[in-house]
Amino acid sequence: MCGIVGYIGGKQAYPIVTKGLERLEYRGYDSAGIVLFDAEDIKLCKTKGKVADLKSKAELEGVTSGNIGLGHTRWATHGVPNDVNAHPHYSNSGNLVIIHNGIIENYGAIKKALQKRGYHFESDTDTEVLVNLIEDIKLNEGVKLGKAVQLALNQVIGAYAIAVFDKTKPDEIIAAKLGSPLAIGVGEDEFFIASDASPFIEFTNNAIYLEDEQMAIIRRGRDVKVRQIRDDKAVAPYVQELQLNLEQIEKNGYDHFMLKEIHEQPDAIKDTYRGRLLLNDGIIKMAGIEDNIERLTSAQRIIIVACGTSWHAGLVAEYIFEDLIRIPVEVEYASEFRYRNPVITPNDVVIAISQSGETADTLAAIKLAKEKGAFVFGVCNVVGSSIARETHAGAYTHAGPEIGVASTKAFTTQITVLSLIALKLAQFKGMLSASQLREYIAEMEAIPAKVEECLKVDAHVKYISSMYKDSPNFLYLGRGYNFPVALEGALKLKEISYIHAEGYPAAEMKHGPIALIDEHMPVVVIATKRGHYEKVLSNIQEIKSRKAKIIAVVTKGDTEVREMADHVIEVPETLEGLTPLITTIPLQLLSYHIAVMRECNVDQPRNLAKSVTVE
Repeated sequence: MCGIVGYIGGKQAYPIVTKGLERLEYRGYDSAGIVLFDAEDIKLCKTKGKVADLKSKAELEGVTSGNIGLGHTRWATHGVPNDVNAHPHYSNSGNLVIIHNGIIENYGAIKKALQKRGYHFESDTDTEVLVNLIEDIKLNEGVKLGKAVQLALNQVIGAYAIAVFDKTKPDEIIAAKLGSPLAIGVGEDEFFIASDASPFIEFTNNAIYLEDEQMAIIRRGRDVKVRQIRDDKAVAPYVQELQLNLEQIEKNGYDHFMLKEIHEQPDAIKDTYRGRLLLNDGIIKMAGIEDNIERLTSAQRIIIVACGTSWHAGLVAEYIFEDLIRIPVEVEYASEFRYRNPVITPNDVVIAISQSGETADTLAAIKLAKEKGAFVFGVCNVVGSSIARETHAGAYTHAGPEIGVASTKAFTTQITVLSLIALKLAQFKGMLSASQLREYIAEMEAIPAKVEECLKVDAHVKYISSMYKDSPNFLYLGRGYNFPVALEGALKLKEISYIHAEGYPAAEMKHGPIALIDEHMPVVVIATKRGHYEKVLSNIQEIKSRKAKIIAVVTKGDTEVREMADHVIEVPETLEGLTPLITTIPLQLLSYHIAVMRECNVDQPRNLAKSVTVE
């Protein structure tokens, strides 16, 4: 889950590559590096730290000139974050240079073989092994760089998105991918390489997305050539027009991307249901569902696979699906699903959820499900992503780019899509009357305005945050549809403020966690009028009797909880199945403000990266 950027053309590469790295820094930020070719030789600069540290060092050392450049921002897998392990990496001769996102699983065996042939290694990375394997093949086989890359990649096991440059042939970059994303921007007599399109969107809106096990030969002034890595067959590249603009990937006056994305949720939710939610007609329209309606409605079981925040959205979907369409649902961590020999049949439907569409564990779960004959439906945000290509059908969330590592609008738009799917299936199965469906559709259409109303509690939440920013622990409680919201609220706080937090079903508090509760423990309780309200009141009483500080998220106008809680955050009323779209907003704001007050890096929390494209 590193970020890679490359450029070849007539412009100076340094500002393009470094700006691109800044936009990809959400993918990794423990070290960074850049290499430039200035018509005579390649110049390298890399450092532990962020892209800002790289720019300072590169400008001090004069590594700023050249029309060809490769850059990398790293999330460490093999080797600790330091200057030596940072990318790019040279081959032993110094002729080849590589940047790499992914993991080469059999690098140890390859490294030993290369060492026996006289190769030495400065870093602890698998990437330095790969570039020397390419060089070894190039020299021993007497082949060109592209062929050497192809032969080398046929020997490795793992995942990769790479770009390789040879200073003896300075008009060409070789790029290849397997399991990690890679986009090639196509300009006028210039090309861009990146983990996603954000580094080159101001230069071109035309891009080629490589498929797995494809490589591209990118030469200045020529068309991109694409070949299959396994069998060397030529592939006609598909140039796609990007639906992305520069404004979407800038902060636009907000202090952090996370805050911007929290405030984008009303529009993101609206964009997600636009064209699908037809209030006047009283119907849901989704092509991915309609084209596969018989397969979906005849499912004996739905299995949802996801990781992190997407897994929490899947838990919400479990309630929605079982409530509206009465099909049993299991929600699985994709990282565990693939390894426990799961029981999957051709009568199952697997729904895979991922913001990026590139999550390695979720992709592996999809492949396993397909091998077992299940029908696989994808829910993701990125058009053309691996999950969108690997699944039988799917639906996009249309959240727009999410740069902040801690997902916010991804969560609410995923719930929106999953709710639409459930309603569409319920409509087809006749599980809802026309009036019930119309009520649900009308309430969904009202959700963006209600999210806007939730955002108005920002100042109040900021005040509450100031009182608890130094608390070492938090407990989050919810019941029914809001149990997954409690999990998500706790995850957000952990991710960006580094405070230990746990989410629990409120009734489970008595089965262990209540031992932790004392006057120093803030407890966040989601206590809306919809769903087990009386039971939650009893839970609050149990907490209060143990002197904990209670922060309650309640339905606007509530008086009973107000009498018991230390702090109350009001949200608008909605249907029970849609409450997660409302109740999650103040919890996002709470985690954000606490993290800012603790002087944490909100957009780039330590040890995390946005897209987990490696195991």
